[in-house]
Amino acid sequence: LKNLLPVISTNSVNPNTIFANNEMSLRDIEIYGFDYDYTLAFYSRHLHTLIFDIARDILITNLRYPEGLRNYEYIPDFAVRGLHYDVQKALLMKIDAFHYIQLGTVYRGLHPVPDEEVIAMYEGSHVPLEIMSDFYGKSSHGHTMKQFMDIFSLPEMTLLSCVNDFFMRHNIDYEPVHLYKDVKEAIRDVHVKGIMYRAVEADIEKFICYGEQSHAVLKKLSEHGKKMFLITNSPFDFVDRGMHYIVGKDWMDLFDVVIVQADKPGFFNDRRKPFRRVTDKGALLWDRIHKLEKGKIYKQGNLYEFLRLTGWRGSKVLYFGDHIYSDLADLTLKHGWRTGAIIPELRKEIKIMNTEEYMHMMAWLQALTGLIEQMQVHRDPASQAVVNEWIRERETKDIFNGQFGSLFRTYHNPTYFSRRLSRFADIYMASISCLLNYDFQHTFFPRRTPLQHESPFWPEHSPAGISVSSQLHRTNSD
Repeated sequence: LKNLLPVISTNSVNPNTIFANNEMSLRDIEIYGFDYDYTLAFYSRHLHTLIFDIARDILITNLRYPEGLRNYEYIPDFAVRGLHYDVQKALLMKIDAFHYIQLGTVYRGLHPVPDEEVIAMYEGSHVPLEIMSDFYGKSSHGHTMKQFMDIFSLPEMTLLSCVNDFFMRHNIDYEPVHLYKDVKEAIRDVHVKGIMYRAVEADIEKFICYGEQSHAVLKKLSEHGKKMFLITNSPFDFVDRGMHYIVGKDWMDLFDVVIVQADKPGFFNDRRKPFRRVTDKGALLWDRIHKLEKGKIYKQGNLYEFLRLTGWRGSKVLYFGDHIYSDLADLTLKHGWRTGAIIPELRKEIKIMNTEEYMHMMAWLQALTGLIEQMQVHRDPASQAVVNEWIRERETKDIFNGQFGSLFRTYHNPTYFSRRLSRFADIYMASISCLLNYDFQHTFFPRRTPLQHESPFWPEHSPAGISVSSQLHRTNSD
């Protein structure tokens, strides 16, 4: 273990790094596009508490849910993004890239479900493709799973778990499908009816983390002659108030096109909705749109019309968003745009990965895996008992999130979230401020990690910390 540690310790990661899934050069990018929420504007934890409280009160006041639900408060560290929810069984869980449930991360309400019960319910731990969520993570067309990919969905998962918990504690017979739909509707109302927007606008300093670095990124792009556009589902007044705070009153001077209430992901697929101009007072104009002009605000529209009016297409465009499905998937699969995923959780996870505790744990995990591989051939009860104890010890979720572990890994496999991230994002980073660390000639290269059948070249994969150079030296001297 001591031999492994010096090698692992040199591998601490800078949280401000931009990570590449696909080779991409900024030299080729002429046009930069942005989502607004959690891309240009970052929110404090107060916002999740606000969404949870308002949606909980909607359930009680409008949908006549029990008054006792008011005793539940938002639990900031309960859920992580990318979890799946079985709508019929009322179970929240983490699923890996191969559609296997990570045992130990299945929750009914606020309590874990025993592994044996999960295995009995699913006849194992594999979830067949036909009951997984549709392409956008939604539960529809007979799919019984819903995947929560949005940062705004953290309060929704927590509220779902709290309401399930209340009904079970009080032995109330209920239909899980109704509960799921009611919570979903209540969360939707918080956004659609403008309750959240009004609350944020009224106390912007409480809810928005001051975006000085977002301003610096936009300014740097502008100074280098890059074109910029904004496509957001949020309404103009809300975006305008936030951008005033983050950038200043002349924020629109930086953007060549501003589109609000875009209705993504429909924006990328539905050709029927034309653009409509919005005045800065919020009034809608009826004019047919023949070009998208700087300094003007547009609502709805669709990507096909956007491409026709701007002529911006293909690999000259880099678009940043936080929602892997509704921001990035269609752009990369159908339109050949380059995509950047903003994953705010990265910062926290990388900081944990850089701790000595984590590095010790990973070194031990590697050693343990090797021991299990070698010892599994011994079938006597004593050896098997030791192997089973080691297998239990390989579980590492508690160091990240007590209930669900890391956003990016189950115990050993990448998560379903990780798989989608690597498919739909050319690059990913904790925030767009990471762009400040690179010039506009920079090429991002994905790290060439060996396939399972390829021989490893990195020291961390070499036996007991023998460096590659010393191995090479020995080979040459032999």
